[in-house]
Amino acid sequence: MSDLENSSLAECASRIGYAFQNPSLLRQALIHRSWQAENSDPLTNERFEFLGDAVLGWVIADVAFHRLADMPEGKLTDLRRSVVNMHALADIARQLGIGEFLLLGKGEDAAGGRDKSSILADALEALIGAVYLDGGAPAAYEMVKRLLADSVEEAIPHLEMFDAKTRLQELCARLSIGIPTYEVEGEGPDHERVFTAVLYVDGRAYGSGSGRTKKAAEQIAAVGAYDALVEQHNA
Repeated sequence: MSDLENSSLAECASRIGYAFQNPSLLRQALIHRSWQAENSDPLTNERFEFLGDAVLGWVIADVAFHRLADMPEGKLTDLRRSVVNMHALADIARQLGIGEFLLLGKGEDAAGGRDKSSILADALEALIGAVYLDGGAPAAYEMVKRLLADSVEEAIPHLEMFDAKTRLQELCARLSIGIPTYEVEGEGPDHERVFTAVLYVDGRAYGSGSGRTKKAAEQIAAVGAYDALVEQHNA
């Protein structure tokens, strides 16, 4: 896409569920620095990304606080981390098809930039920032809540195992048996994609798990591997 026409901007706005009063804010949210390097645009989406990241953190913190009234601060932090991370945000951007609207330099575009998790996650945060600038806090709040509500609900049942990967890594270090590695495969269309992770330690499979995100699948696999290794080594 050499540049964004009004029809493309309107389609992007429709997908994120927000009608911009100032479409130029939407366009800026889609400008990657690689595009700026090859064209005359004076700005990129990086300042919008900075703003959107802050708005995103605020909204999820507020949702978590009220959704889980009796949960301690540590678990609220875990919930926020589980839904506000590069892979989770990139998955949402893929479901919305944001990649096709990005303004990328020719080299980045040829290198598959429209499907890179880092670029997609940054773009989603930039879009949140643009909505905040255009419609204020209420509009941005509703957008984030709508886009991430399912992710929050999916994360809640897994909070107890949120730190399973860290616990497993510490166990492996204590037992001197190598670093855990994960092989992850995804199946199904983008909007219903399911990931399956198999966890290996020293070349041997110790656990597997499935989830709507790569991270969730890895966490579930880590829980099974931890239990298996504890039993095997009487740790």
